[in-house]
Amino acid sequence: MRKLLVLAAAFVGATPWLSLVRAQQPAPAPVQAATPAPAETASGSKVWIGRYAEFEEFLKTARIVKTNDVQVGVTHPKHVFFEPGGLANGAVLKDLPAGIQGGFWEAYKSEIAAYRLDRILGLNMVPPTVERRVGPDLSSLQLWVENCKVLKQVDQKQCPRPMQWAKQVCRQRAFDNLVANIDRNEGNLLVDPEWNLILIDHSRAFATNTMPFMKEMTRIDREFYTRLKALDEETLMRELKPWVLGGGNIKDLLKRRDKIVAHFDQLAKEKTEASVFPF
Repeated sequence: MRKLLVLAAAFVGATPWLSLVRAQQPAPAPVQAATPAPAETASGSKVWIGRYAEFEEFLKTARIVKTNDVQVGVTHPKHVFFEPGGLANGAVLKDLPAGIQGGFWEAYKSEIAAYRLDRILGLNMVPPTVERRVGPDLSSLQLWVENCKVLKQVDQKQCPRPMQWAKQVCRQRAFDNLVANIDRNEGNLLVDPEWNLILIDHSRAFATNTMPFMKEMTRIDREFYTRLKALDEETLMRELKPWVLGGGNIKDLLKRRDKIVAHFDQLAKEKTEASVFPF
């Protein structure tokens, strides 16, 4: 993670959950952003943009014809392959019942919560993720994003649009602070040929109040800042409670949000509005 921060600087300057219940929850309808976001068109590997409900339904119902082990990742995710001819070739399957594994709190439901929060905020950075029973167990199934490299394979200085890249890195930092993602590293940040930054692997999120990028959070775009401020408990309880196992986690998320907003407000007072909100 330190290497990520050094590289990105060129552009941008376990408390356990309340319950271990694994009972299947009724699947909420496809989430809509709380406030309409400016239209974003699909680009690069982000083929799901504008087709969220369609991809969610496909992930829930497409016939799985093969399953391989993913060679990276301590949680032993699976790469499942769908019958040819559908919307996508495959997905990442995580069968992680909520609990301590390898010294860390893990849960497949956190993957779904991260996606649904991404949708509320209009980020379009977390690939479509659903709950599905594969074999005897409930799991998360996340769209396998094609034609990407992990960040450690990319020379960020070669990005042809450095300000757009910086905006994405700044959003990633704020989002990871918001969801208390203690496991962000160069192996779970994807970069596609259009230099879209794609966020995966959130099974350790939402379980603590750790905010790993507070010192590095120096800039943000006004649009995302405004949408962060607009988050409300009612929306989060409706969209996230089935996936974070308790209202206390929602209240903690809102407390982290308040810290993020206060952080940027203080920076704007100490510096200038233009330097803190440059995008």
